[in-house]
Amino acid sequence: MSHITLIRHGQANTQARDEKSYDRLSDLGHQQAAWLGDHLRASGSNHPRVYCGTLTRHIETAASMGFADPVQDARLNEMEYFTLAEAMRDQHGLPIPEEREGFVEHLPKVFAAWANGKIAQPYETWEHFETRTRQALEEISAGDGPALVVTSGGLISMALRQAMGLDTAGMARIALAVMNTSMHRLFPIGGHWSPVLFNAVPHLEAPDRHFAQTHL
Repeated sequence: MSHITLIRHGQANTQARDEKSYDRLSDLGHQQAAWLGDHLRASGSNHPRVYCGTLTRHIETAASMGFADPVQDARLNEMEYFTLAEAMRDQHGLPIPEEREGFVEHLPKVFAAWANGKIAQPYETWEHFETRTRQALEEISAGDGPALVVTSGGLISMALRQAMGLDTAGMARIALAVMNTSMHRLFPIGGHWSPVLFNAVPHLEAPDRHFAQTHL
């Protein structure tokens, strides 16, 4: 098993309220990704394989990092949170938050309902999201050499749930914590994934870059 470094995409369109309009990087998102690419090159990081989802924000993040031709895999795409939130509103009367603070309570409720089959006819089942995450990462880990995987916070939290045996509430806390362009490394120990790096943003640690440590 080769180790994998998961990277959340740069800041996307924070004003969006649907999947399509969210799926593009902001100017800051491009800058965050460029800084990360510069950091990886300056530190001599060796990642002979680079993967990303097929979403625009994934591809743009990889490109701004300096990876123009990553392997694209739709299994690395994010869950459609806006779609699930709309279903929870329509089926269960749960309002969609307007600010980040509201998502602290909203996201765990959505995860719990989705995982327990309480969202009627979801666009994708929880089980399918679990399966595609596991299968994609298992296939990547079977390749030669370390790999970078540019994806989204929901998939990163699912990968860590699987590695650590987290319940949905624990997974939700992970998802809420994941910063834009943060790095999360899974290392094989004893035939199982172990997280050896979480939410690392060394490229944003300088005082004049603290403003770029974003979650949304």
